[in-house]
Amino acid sequence: GKTPNRASPALWPRDAVAAPHQPPPGLPWRIVAALALAGLVGVALVAMATYHFSWDLEFFGYLEPGTSTTGALKYYARSIAASFLFLVGVGIMLAHANGIRWPAFARRWLKIAAAAALITIATWFATRETFVFFGILHHIAFASLAGLFFLGLPWWALAAIAAAIFIGTPFLQSPIFTPLGMVWTGLSSTPPRSNDFVPVLPWFSAVLAGMAAAKLVFIARTPPRVLTPEGWSANSPLSRLLALFGRWSLTFYLAHQPILIGLVFLVSLAFPAQPPSFSASCSAACTAQFEAEPCAVYCACAEAELEAAGKLESLLSEPETARSDLETSAIIAQCAFEAGITGDGRNR
Repeated sequence: GKTPNRASPALWPRDAVAAPHQPPPGLPWRIVAALALAGLVGVALVAMATYHFSWDLEFFGYLEPGTSTTGALKYYARSIAASFLFLVGVGIMLAHANGIRWPAFARRWLKIAAAAALITIATWFATRETFVFFGILHHIAFASLAGLFFLGLPWWALAAIAAAIFIGTPFLQSPIFTPLGMVWTGLSSTPPRSNDFVPVLPWFSAVLAGMAAAKLVFIARTPPRVLTPEGWSANSPLSRLLALFGRWSLTFYLAHQPILIGLVFLVSLAFPAQPPSFSASCSAACTAQFEAEPCAVYCACAEAELEAAGKLESLLSEPETARSDLETSAIIAQCAFEAGITGDGRNR
């Protein structure tokens, strides 16, 4: 088959086969493997877009505060990030199976790094308190470089290092890594406030796991039949669409969220969301720092006492002004004490 040579701003290394003038052994199955990888990346991108849509709905008030960052959606987001980084690891191994093509690698890496910087700048102005300083794109830029040092290891060593990182990271975390200049390592015992935080540890373990899987399955003397021209049959319109998303994954990543936010914003103009209840807002804010049980006690106490004192309506309509009221502050402090929660993020 003919090797595709059109440049693509993909998040995963699209040049997973050598250039036409350097045909490696088994070239056809490597092309098929690259196509399969593009389709899988497309699936991960669509899943990511569905999660971001839930975040957008919450941002505009259609979902209760904390919905997208707690419960099932929290683990949905983590599984998407893990699968995405796993596929990045597979792509790294496929791209460099026949040696590192430095010019192509440099062009691809600069595109990813520039996109990551763009995300940081945009979120700094849009949501400064939770801006993205080390999100999924930043991690991919890091992993694309760091992964080069692991290319020569056997699959079992890659898998062992990945497991060690995943298991060992919690035991290495410490408050000394809390400053912004060090928190990106993932070793801080207190996670920062950020709309997208994918630190080096433990998430680099997913990249190494993908590299291990690629070396074990793809970089084999006899590739699986599904990765040969005879065994590959993903020719449906949906498969081709997902592969297209995968091939243009960086463009998809940068474009999908502004489009989704714009659509939700237009809907909000015609059908504005109802403001969340006090109990929902209180529970979401409290459970971000404390256990659910004391938070339930605290919120029930605060709602009852504030309503009895005639302060609840003002707190909902003008929260910043109401919080400066001495009686409101005293009620909140008393309820927090009775619930056994303190201001340092711990239960008494």
